[in-house]
Amino acid sequence: MEINDKIDNIVSKQREFFKSGATKVIQFRIEMLKQLLKLIDENQEAILKALFDDLHKSQQEAYLTEISIVRGEIKKHLKNIKKWSAVQRVSTPIKLYPSKSYIVPEPLGNALIIAPWNYPFQLLLNPLVGVISAGCTALLKPSPYSSKTSTLMAELIPLYFEESYIAVVEGNRDVNTLLLSHKWDIIFFTGSPALGKVVMKAAAENLTPVVLELGGKSPCIVDSGANLKVAAKRIAWGKMINSGQTCIAPDYLLVNEEVKDQFIDEFNRAVKSLQGEIKSSKHYCRMINVKAFDRAISYINDAEIILAGGSYDREELFIEPTIITCKSDSCPALEEEIFAPVFPFLSFSNSQDLFEKISSMEKPLAFYYFGDERVGMSIISKSTSGGACINDTIMHIANENLPFGGVGNSGMGRYHGYKSFEAFTNMRSLLVTHKKFDTPFRYMPYRLFSIIKRIV
Repeated sequence: MEINDKIDNIVSKQREFFKSGATKVIQFRIEMLKQLLKLIDENQEAILKALFDDLHKSQQEAYLTEISIVRGEIKKHLKNIKKWSAVQRVSTPIKLYPSKSYIVPEPLGNALIIAPWNYPFQLLLNPLVGVISAGCTALLKPSPYSSKTSTLMAELIPLYFEESYIAVVEGNRDVNTLLLSHKWDIIFFTGSPALGKVVMKAAAENLTPVVLELGGKSPCIVDSGANLKVAAKRIAWGKMINSGQTCIAPDYLLVNEEVKDQFIDEFNRAVKSLQGEIKSSKHYCRMINVKAFDRAISYINDAEIILAGGSYDREELFIEPTIITCKSDSCPALEEEIFAPVFPFLSFSNSQDLFEKISSMEKPLAFYYFGDERVGMSIISKSTSGGACINDTIMHIANENLPFGGVGNSGMGRYHGYKSFEAFTNMRSLLVTHKKFDTPFRYMPYRLFSIIKRIV
């Protein structure tokens, strides 16, 4: 079957299945969440192998950053789905007496999920938890760059779910174009801001709501009040996870001039203590492909000074964690999202200098500050980002109770926990008025208007 015909067939079947009302039944949703958990638990070894083959992820890192996050999300939804999906009565003002008011959660309908390659398991299935919980159907589009995980998901999903409910379509950007030409009730996209604009433009044709989880240049500030040893360790870890190919990885360093030399020393020590001989470490990932590798190496080759690291191996797609200074403020490393274990390094002398550097960038997906907590809270209150950590990196994504998403150039919409349920749900307003009792004041010719005016 031609890919276009295949997509048409799936879309048609999922529309019919959603219209049947089967997905709206709470017990059905619960059983399907359990089925997704079953898929993960029964195929964990195959999933771990695919992630290693695609990105050289160790079993420990793959479990912590991919599998455990999806499992935690499923359990959160299983625990709360009945409460989240229940009709909620809200107060009604006296001007509407004797009416009653409700919020009725209802599924948006047919969802399209387009996932990236950097966390090809987590970022494909985590939104799916929200789809199932809310009562929607889903067509999943994994990234062709993480081909082993993509193929595995295309093999596994049909074994656990009917195609009319949840389906997978593989392919390149031409397939994305075919998918986006269809009318959806919601599109969930994770990827670059450039592709996010393509998705949003296609969605606008049908006024389709979108959740865009993008990226950007997330600053990592190290102030004079930081515990440099701990800061360096957490920053090095945050940059080395998935070899820097993380949308919320600390992108560039902003270090107080008073501690910049000490920080570099501590960073080098942290990398060594965490990875040992890093090239032979089983816990250090590789770049996804040669194109991504060459792009990252161009930053190193264009650097003014290499402050830390700098070694690489193209054949192995290996890049050592590297800190560089740039020749000018307009160099690509300071303008483009790095998505690699390369750190552009900037220093600042005071808060005004710091804010000038931060404000020159687009709104980031994450914001990291190391130093005194009160100072950090003050700096965060004067800036903006999708999420933030004080004295840590990455870890805000691990809390299902914290909404995850971007702002401005780094995305729109939120998910994780209740926000995932909400993302795929229409919170429908319902007013129920007494069928016999009728107040005459609202009708023309508006008698006693002076009294009504005081009430409304």
